[in-house]
Amino acid sequence: MLGDTTEGALLVAAAKAGLDPAAEEAAAPRVAEHPFDSGRKLMSTVHRETGGYRVYVKGAPQELLDRCVAADRAGERRPLTDALRAEAVAANDAMASRGLRVLAVARRSAPGPRPGRETAESELTLLGLVGMTDPPRPEVSDAVAACRRARIRIVMVTGDHPLTAEAVARRVGIVTGPAPAVVTGAAFEALDDAGLDALLDRPEELLLCRVSPEDKMRVVGALHRRGEVVAVTGDGANDAPALKHADIGVAMGASGTDVAREAALMVLLDDSFASIAAAVRLGRSVYQNIRKFLIYLFSHNIAELVPILAATFAGFPLVPISAVQILAIDLGSDVLPALALGAEPPEPDVMDRPPRSRKEQLFSRAVMGRILFLGGIQAAGVTAVFFWHIHASGIPYSRFTEDDTVYREGITMVQAGIVVSQFFNALAVRTERQSLFSAGPLSNPWLLAAGCSGVAVMAAISYLPPLQALFNTAPLAPGDWAVLAGLGVLLLAAEELRKAWLRRRGRTDRKGGTR
Repeated sequence: MLGDTTEGALLVAAAKAGLDPAAEEAAAPRVAEHPFDSGRKLMSTVHRETGGYRVYVKGAPQELLDRCVAADRAGERRPLTDALRAEAVAANDAMASRGLRVLAVARRSAPGPRPGRETAESELTLLGLVGMTDPPRPEVSDAVAACRRARIRIVMVTGDHPLTAEAVARRVGIVTGPAPAVVTGAAFEALDDAGLDALLDRPEELLLCRVSPEDKMRVVGALHRRGEVVAVTGDGANDAPALKHADIGVAMGASGTDVAREAALMVLLDDSFASIAAAVRLGRSVYQNIRKFLIYLFSHNIAELVPILAATFAGFPLVPISAVQILAIDLGSDVLPALALGAEPPEPDVMDRPPRSRKEQLFSRAVMGRILFLGGIQAAGVTAVFFWHIHASGIPYSRFTEDDTVYREGITMVQAGIVVSQFFNALAVRTERQSLFSAGPLSNPWLLAAGCSGVAVMAAISYLPPLQALFNTAPLAPGDWAVLAGLGVLLLAAEELRKAWLRRRGRTDRKGGTR
């Protein structure tokens, strides 16, 4: 069945009742139509039948009941008494409370082939109610739960009956409390801006039912006044203004109109809410990976700078690391691990954190603190290794030259120390709070391969004569490599302790209700 889902459901229901839609259309061809609009919530068609013309109307039960003066009971036309009206309303509410979308159907005779809309849709005879179900996809409940954990507030804005909306919202987890705030179109239109702001301030889950696309625009504007980042979903042409004015307009690709897709920033090809949650998860992961990339690259700059400053203040006549060695680190051993960090999969708790502030800078206080923390450990380690090696030789500072073997070994240890510590640093920055061992040290094989390639290049610089001549390095003993590996392990251990402290503080804050 192609086309509008509501029309398709009605055709399927007719076929199940034994009617042939093609034969019915041939017997009573359509000659005029008053299309549906969200204001009156009805549509009507005029058909030529034997002996005259007849109007058939379908739409929202409450709107259509107000236009009915009679009801058809077992083929007999009866006046629509208060008792019959109450019976129809009760049947509508019963179906709506089960999550069914309910349409009322009515008819009347027409004076001619093209009656005016007011004439066509007044003094109707109620034929009955039709209930349709559009069951949520199985993955929607999990997606809604993920959005809740991510502190994303979901406001349901729908044209459906309040009971239908609440039943569906409870089924997918949008409503979990006993008494959500349910506001219908008439009550919503009566709210001024202050009243709408007060409504959005309420802590309960919010359902806006029987509202128009224009009302959706008011909700977007009110949320913007509160400083919220607003995403709006929609599929109809009337949704285009809200999609355009939202921070993120999300249109349906399969069922949405061209107008809605043009107005939106994102189009869901599968029309699934779960795709929105997946996009949020991946978006957060990309942002985190950029921060990991920056932390990894900038932290080792401290390790390159501090030994030079320390040598200057200590009166050592030569630099602990040369410019060509720094270039080898920055343009050689650091490049591949940094790229591999960009491909890091999302952390398991990425959807358990609140959204970041729009004002938060990429180099936030937390990022700078982590750069200084990791870079400070690396800097202290390689500076200590260099001066320990120099002092162990017993040679006075003033007698060192660039060709001195001890000096060449010292600067080789500084370069190798930075490269090795960066290998452990790359493992450390893979997660912000989760332990590396929980995430799996081997879960990013590209990072391990990139880090090992950097260490291999460093070994070549240390042992191959042509590279020794280029970088003024010297061969390192196995014991030297063991010391440098110990520095890397120390860096990783310190970062694991910091993450454990953050996890513990987070649990304490949640118990205290401050998060």
